[in-house]
Amino acid sequence: MWGNREGLKTVRECNNRYELDVYTMLWTRGRDFPLAMLSGRLRCPKCGSRRVAVAITMPSNAGTAARMAR
Repeated sequence: MWGNREGLKTVRECNNRYELDVYTMLWTRGRDFPLAMLSGRLRCPKCGSRRVAVAITMPSNAGTAARMAR
């Protein structure tokens, strides 16, 4: 994802993916935590790198989930 060089070293690209639990994030970070700062607070559990990319996806039944939350 970020290339195969880190300084003068050649490193393998890590393609680890993980789905974050929203409720755990709310309990640990608080509901006012800005999502833009999330990638700076994470570390890959597989390779230990802090260079992570965060993608937010909505469930396909987002309308149904929003109605159920009321």
